[in-house]
Amino acid sequence: MRAAADERAVAWTMGGAFFASGFAALLYQVIWQRMLGLFAGSDAVTAALVVGAFLLGLGLGSLAAGLLADRLAPRRAAAVFAAVELGIAGFALLSRPFLYDLVVERLGPLLTGRWEVFAVCFAGLLVPTFLMGLSLPVLAKAVVARIETAAHRIGLLYGVNTLGAAAGTLAGGFLIVGSIGFEASIRLGAALNALAALAALAIRARLPDDVPAARAAPVAITAAAPGAMGLPAWTLLVFLSGFLIVALEILWVRVLGIVGQGSAYAFPLILGVFLLADGAGLLYGAHWLRRVRDERRAFILLQSWAALAAAATLLGLWLISAWPPFAAVMGIERFRISAEALGWLAAMAVVLIGPPAFLLGMSFPVVQRAVQRDIATVGFRVGIVQLGNIVGNAAGSVVSGLVLLHQLGSAGTAVALAGLAGGMLLWWLVHCTRDGRRDATAFGLAAATAGVIAIFPSNAAWWSRIHGVGDGQQGIVAEDRSGVAVLRLANGAGPMFITGHTQSRVPFWPHHVLLGALGPAIHPDPREVMVIGVGSGGTPYAAGWNPATERVRAIELIQPVYRVIRDYAARHPDSAPAWLARDPRFELAVGDGRREIFVSGRRWDVVEADAILPQTSHSGMLYSVEFLRLVRDSLKPGGLFVQWAPTRRVVESFVSVFPHAVLLRPLSVLIGSTAPIPLDREALLARFASQTFRDWAARARVEPAEFARMLAAPPVVWTPETPRKGGEVNTDLFPRDEYYLNNPVEWPDDPGS
Repeated sequence: MRAAADERAVAWTMGGAFFASGFAALLYQVIWQRMLGLFAGSDAVTAALVVGAFLLGLGLGSLAAGLLADRLAPRRAAAVFAAVELGIAGFALLSRPFLYDLVVERLGPLLTGRWEVFAVCFAGLLVPTFLMGLSLPVLAKAVVARIETAAHRIGLLYGVNTLGAAAGTLAGGFLIVGSIGFEASIRLGAALNALAALAALAIRARLPDDVPAARAAPVAITAAAPGAMGLPAWTLLVFLSGFLIVALEILWVRVLGIVGQGSAYAFPLILGVFLLADGAGLLYGAHWLRRVRDERRAFILLQSWAALAAAATLLGLWLISAWPPFAAVMGIERFRISAEALGWLAAMAVVLIGPPAFLLGMSFPVVQRAVQRDIATVGFRVGIVQLGNIVGNAAGSVVSGLVLLHQLGSAGTAVALAGLAGGMLLWWLVHCTRDGRRDATAFGLAAATAGVIAIFPSNAAWWSRIHGVGDGQQGIVAEDRSGVAVLRLANGAGPMFITGHTQSRVPFWPHHVLLGALGPAIHPDPREVMVIGVGSGGTPYAAGWNPATERVRAIELIQPVYRVIRDYAARHPDSAPAWLARDPRFELAVGDGRREIFVSGRRWDVVEADAILPQTSHSGMLYSVEFLRLVRDSLKPGGLFVQWAPTRRVVESFVSVFPHAVLLRPLSVLIGSTAPIPLDREALLARFASQTFRDWAARARVEPAEFARMLAAPPVVWTPETPRKGGEVNTDLFPRDEYYLNNPVEWPDDPGS
């Protein structure tokens, strides 16, 4: 009785420790990826390299743990787990000076190649991710006392850890990071790791101190028995499952991220629901095992049901997207970042992600029961299976994120992943046929999967319907690994959507034209201009109005934006987008504008940032004081930086960096410089009334007379002598406006007061 009580105490204590470890791990992952994104850039390729570096470290840790764990007595394994948690906590506490101060700020300008970036990210994350990879095999060795309960116990452990990760994702994304910032969140994670270590040390004395001996006749599955496959074959199947689950996760993030308008809360919501469902599936699967007679069949059917559920629910989303009640709540035209809209997004995530993630989570305990045959090799087999899963995760991330979405789009990726599960079903049906068996369930699943694949829409049809392209309208759709752009046209005019946001339109909105025209109108000799963000083209087009401007370099993160602009230009050769596409003064580049300023070392007469909603995910990278310093240092003497001022914190951040600043109102646009700004409102309006500018604006179908209304209020002026209020600002490590639920956004109605 005492031994059973001790075993339960060990299981509960170590389960709680592993929950805390998972909670901290997801806090770190989000924050460290954000830090390294400042170094590597936030485009799709470099983001995938950062994820790949993270997963590679986990895989190496799992491999090492598989080789090490079975040499440890359970008591020793608990001590190693405690040391691992303390090591992660130690690195976390050093991650700000190491990853941000050293890697981002010092190495960032020196290393520009893709593989250089990967090598630095891998080296920077190797220690903590290697330690994270060690944890499950070592912990399994500490808590699994009997081979008969190994699969059940390991499944429960992994499920609890995954639920901890889900809690870390949701609490971190919705409460912690937005309330206390990245640095304080890291310290909280380190405290949780230390707590997990203390729990392991506290329970250590109840564990045996001898290394289990191998069975003289280990339990084996014969060739004729159900589930008869060796460890390599199971590792291959787990690789495919790991590939499928992460590929689906990337697809869900793409689709629901656009439906949810890409706020800072959308990603943790989507990932949190995924991890909750996966963890619940792991826990249920650990108890469901007793009903499984053939592990191979159970595993294949779970993968197939999951892929079918994912494809079918995505198809359902496409079908209801034009349904008026749905469009009234989550339609593409609505501003979908409110707390209410996030609630609807959560409901959609539960429906789309919950069932397939739950089913995929159920499969992990099935694999453990198939491979765990001897108490003496528990750690090795957990490590090898986990390695196969992590390698599959990495492959799924790279292939889905960089290849499938790029070549096939979201709809094609959904079909391809359903086809992967269909291929696994086909293998199983062939195997059954060779054994003289029939599996009606597998055959029905295969038929249903083939049916969904057959009726799934094309990628253009998929995104056109999601973006509300109706009868009598045209949709210009482009998608690749970097994102989705859709131009919805009626009689040659309509809104432009980029990652779910309405980003201007054609013809251009007047305020985008004014935003682009201001810098070259105020600067006395604007020869070289840089524009960060393109949208439908209004801001960079207007930046080229001045005949003195020799070069306008526009840089856009979402490459399909240019494909849409060029497609529109081909249909409307006399339009402003067509002029933008063919004027040799315009350089239309793809990339991260912040990183380009950081590493290029080039100087500009004018830098302009296209308008971006501060509530958008990663917007803080373009509103932080650190970014503003980079821009300030990239300006030539007397150079100007022009930026939309959507919030009071944006204004406070801006004027804390630029000694000379002007806020134009009611348009709410900031102009900053290291020198006095030669602003004369009447002279400025006279330039906009000139024939040169009127001809340029006419091509964009904009009337310059509207500008007087946008500049009607007296501007607010700051000089070096003007006292700064010292209010809240946005920083790289605490982008307050981006986390708008935690930090309510205030419009700068009277920033001078």
